[in-house]
Amino acid sequence: MGSLIPFQDLNLLPDPATSPSTAATAITPALIFPKIEPKLEPFDAPTLPLQSFPQNPSPNFFVNSGQLPFVGPGSNPNDTVFSQTPEGSPEENNVYSEYYRISELFRTAFSKRMENLGNIEVLDPDSRAIVPVPEETRISNVVVSRRRDQRSSELVRVTDLTIDHVRYFRDLVRRTRMLYDALRIFSMMEEEKRREVGLITRRSRGDLRAAKLMKDRGLWLNRDKRIVGSIPGINIGDLFLFRMEFRSSNGEPIATSIIVSGGYEDDQDEGDVLIYTGHGGQDKFSRQCDHQKLEGGNLALERSMHYGIEVRVIRGIKYEGSVTGKVYVYDGLYKIHDSWFDVGKSGFGVYKYKLLRNEGQAEMGSAILRFAENLRVSPLTVRPVGYLCDDISTKKENVPVFLFNDIDGDNEPMYYEYLPRTVFPLHAYNLGGNGSGCDCVAGCTDDCVCAQRNGGEFAYDQNGFLLRGKPVIFECGSFCRCPPTCRNRLTQKGLRNRFEVFRSRETGWGVRSLDLIQAGAFICEYAGVVLTREQAALFSMNGDTLIYPNRFTDRWAEWGDLSKVYSDYVRPMHPSIPPLDFAMDVSRMRNLACYMSHSSCPNVLVQFVLYDHHNLLFPRLMLFAMENIPPLRELSLDYGVADEWTGKLPICN
Repeated sequence: MGSLIPFQDLNLLPDPATSPSTAATAITPALIFPKIEPKLEPFDAPTLPLQSFPQNPSPNFFVNSGQLPFVGPGSNPNDTVFSQTPEGSPEENNVYSEYYRISELFRTAFSKRMENLGNIEVLDPDSRAIVPVPEETRISNVVVSRRRDQRSSELVRVTDLTIDHVRYFRDLVRRTRMLYDALRIFSMMEEEKRREVGLITRRSRGDLRAAKLMKDRGLWLNRDKRIVGSIPGINIGDLFLFRMEFRSSNGEPIATSIIVSGGYEDDQDEGDVLIYTGHGGQDKFSRQCDHQKLEGGNLALERSMHYGIEVRVIRGIKYEGSVTGKVYVYDGLYKIHDSWFDVGKSGFGVYKYKLLRNEGQAEMGSAILRFAENLRVSPLTVRPVGYLCDDISTKKENVPVFLFNDIDGDNEPMYYEYLPRTVFPLHAYNLGGNGSGCDCVAGCTDDCVCAQRNGGEFAYDQNGFLLRGKPVIFECGSFCRCPPTCRNRLTQKGLRNRFEVFRSRETGWGVRSLDLIQAGAFICEYAGVVLTREQAALFSMNGDTLIYPNRFTDRWAEWGDLSKVYSDYVRPMHPSIPPLDFAMDVSRMRNLACYMSHSSCPNVLVQFVLYDHHNLLFPRLMLFAMENIPPLRELSLDYGVADEWTGKLPICN
């Protein structure tokens, strides 16, 4: 077992006579701080948290000053020993009185003098002291009730993760976020049904409902620890559609993360250098109308700077096509190097903090988003070298499919015929029922024939997102009278996003999108030429390079699986599908999906779909996003069987 790494207990009172590094051990009594809310950006309603760490993680990787275990390289997580933290101290009944007593101690210890800035009296900028509180507003002898779900006050850091640990936490976060997205889409669909029958009139937010359900079921991650630094399972560039996916409602004595979304006029964002404005002093129209105070989140930032604690920075960016019109992307760790009180653009006093990005991190996700936006507008201007073809589909798709290689001289994808849809043998269309369809005119309803084929409910919502995976989905086809705009004709409409087949040093040829692909969205069909079992046997005599649909793992069962939320949830088993007994040849004709890499932790799933025939033996392979996939992130599938050396199917190398 590795040795313990000391971590400063920020609940201890610093001694002004000691350095910051020894202040944490100078005083022994533990002090309790009141709830400190993070800065709220304008136009965003207060929301519930969705954090990113397991409630009962195994193995454990937390580091704190003797109170939490440390797992170092080569140690056994099962040998980890916990030290219990005492609870129920008498100070908990006098939280606010303790807080203001500490405030005065900080004020007398650090404050040198008072300065006048305009018509407001402020502390010396270098004092790092807490602003004085008028006597009449002070609170004493306040008894605060303990919440049932109150988190521990311990501050922990995660360190020395092995490759297996990284994979474990990444998969844990992926599954939790997938559950949240599926529950959010399902909640919105259920609400729409109740609104149609007049049971409700107000429109609620599906993201809030999903968050509350997960909180009530104890499914939220990272609720029992306050993590300083990077959160395992969250990578730089990860993208979120809603604030509650990463916000915390529990107060902290220091700031561990901030959100920069352009809501404060005095913010200055240059990427690696950030001038961040404190919170407070704004009216309901997000206009600065009063002076800010060194309290709450502003005070937490001061303390983070004093103790040298890095801060996670999440940037909010306007993005057309997002559910909220904005996306949030994690950009890595920053350190606060300076803070001061200044006159803002509106003439009121504001607190400012200068943050510098830590070196040695991956490229910022916000920079990649802006780069992808420029690529969508003018690709040759942004990247004049590397494009081999501006559309390998030769206009067979709705949007062009680029071919990019700036690594070597390989241009193999240009020699294949692009196949937008799978080619089936003729007998596949003759064996599959009478070819009847629905008689809907304006659009399919939940009681039409096609809905009954799908077990009494459609697989997609009104926005074109997959509600939950099924063994097979029956879409409306040529036998149906419904219009092309019917929501049950989703996968027949072709590509909706702009894609790029690119050359990678790690995976050979790969696929990435220039657009954001939201969780549950349709991507494309996995196209090839279908071979019967007899044809496949002949074809593979000189080496098996075929695609076998029955080998794809049942990732469709993971999407929309709400068994952890609803105890009576039943996994969809209707309509059932027999074992598939055909192969696909992509050696001469293929589409962009054939270049997707294999991964045991994929971001794309395979869903079987029928629409131009009803033969269950020959379904189409449709691909859907399992998570929110940022622009320029590689798409991956779980093929079931992968090449041992390259991690990709031989046919795709």
